[in-house]
Amino acid sequence: MIPASTFEGKTLALFGLGGSGIATALALGAGGARVVAWDDNPENVDKAYGEGITTVDLREFDWAGADAFVLSPGVPLTHPHPHWSVDLARAADVPIIGDVELFSLERAARAPDAPLVAITGTNGKSTTTALVSHVLQAAGRDTQMGGNIGRAVMTLDVPAPERHYVVECSSYQIDLAPTLRPSAGVLLNLSPDHLDRHGTMENYAAIKERLVAGSDCAIIGVDDEWCAQIADRLEAKGQQVVRISAAGALDEGYFAQGSALFEAKNGETRPVISLSGIGSLRGRHNAQNALAALAACIQCGLSHEEIQTGFSTFPGLAHRMEQVGRRGHVLFVNDSKATNAEAAAPALSSFERIYWIVGGLPKQGGIESLRPLFPRVAKAYLVGEAAPAFSATLGEATPYEISGTIEAAVANATRDAAEDGAGEVVVLLSPACASFDQFRNFEVRGDAFRNAVLAQPGIQLIGESGT
Repeated sequence: MIPASTFEGKTLALFGLGGSGIATALALGAGGARVVAWDDNPENVDKAYGEGITTVDLREFDWAGADAFVLSPGVPLTHPHPHWSVDLARAADVPIIGDVELFSLERAARAPDAPLVAITGTNGKSTTTALVSHVLQAAGRDTQMGGNIGRAVMTLDVPAPERHYVVECSSYQIDLAPTLRPSAGVLLNLSPDHLDRHGTMENYAAIKERLVAGSDCAIIGVDDEWCAQIADRLEAKGQQVVRISAAGALDEGYFAQGSALFEAKNGETRPVISLSGIGSLRGRHNAQNALAALAACIQCGLSHEEIQTGFSTFPGLAHRMEQVGRRGHVLFVNDSKATNAEAAAPALSSFERIYWIVGGLPKQGGIESLRPLFPRVAKAYLVGEAAPAFSATLGEATPYEISGTIEAAVANATRDAAEDGAGEVVVLLSPACASFDQFRNFEVRGDAFRNAVLAQPGIQLIGESGT
């Protein structure tokens, strides 16, 4: 835990008592602050009270005595309308911050030179965060990873000069962290997302831009127009900008061609890293993640050799193109986090011959947008409520069967893939659907796939992936 000593002797209100909210309240208390906390969920309030946190309905709180208001990132700040607690704080002119801001203040007070890599973007944040952390750890650096992935940021170890922090930041967290100043700020990409909470794409992009605008070095993926404009704008202001591209060569920056990552600098281009044979970094989307990690780790002082070693041992993240096992020429891949067609496209694009387990609770549009990738599918195994609709989409062009359950689909796909004479074939769970018809969440669905794979005879386990 990081005691929030910068608020010692101060009074803070806090709303949102999920896991990170309770951790934040405890960190503030450990730093000597007086905290009064609340949540709309009575069970969360009871849990916080059991942890020794003072709980007071903030409608009855004297806001005139508050020095700051700490808001959970899951609670609306602006759209579709501010939460009632936000209205009360604003009426009393109380500053509204989040847990990442508390971390930023503690780093500034205790160890302002402690390396901090902060990562955001619409897609790929978690994989890139985990990859940067893994490479730093593999190179022997004291490394702490948290934020929107894994551990709540205030539960990390206390900032120290040689301690490296790798923090995933959602747009909600950035919106509540006005003093965040990373050593390296990463903006991977931007596409419409969370607009119910930010109103417009322009507002969403502006919030994401704050993270890199406050960084010593801004690492920006320029494969979409939003990010390309941000890179140009920041560079015009004199900021250090490192561009990355998985789509084509750059005059300056880092780019991918095939499995090679290149550095373009001072008119010269040279290959610096190879992703060949690294299954956890397969696909163009992972090339972008790897480019961002490469640039961030160089900013932290690592050599190309250290980065290559770290990449080569990266296990990937659970449920995100996670390599579960292998039997002969058949690879089993868990991509359960692909809860819509757009999210399933990277996995389908990454393999040439696929035995595809697909279905669940369908999203609007189904899998129609994936039609250009159907030629890669040797056979589809349809599960859950989406099966009838997806069978109609697949039609006669793509062989399919209605398996019903993950277990039946894995057994049948394993049988069929074993008889395929192609060089490498993949049994892929990439559902393009929500899980809620049969499973509590995508993690439980992915675990069911993994267990079904490991129940097949002769499976060679590839390794445990991070969560």
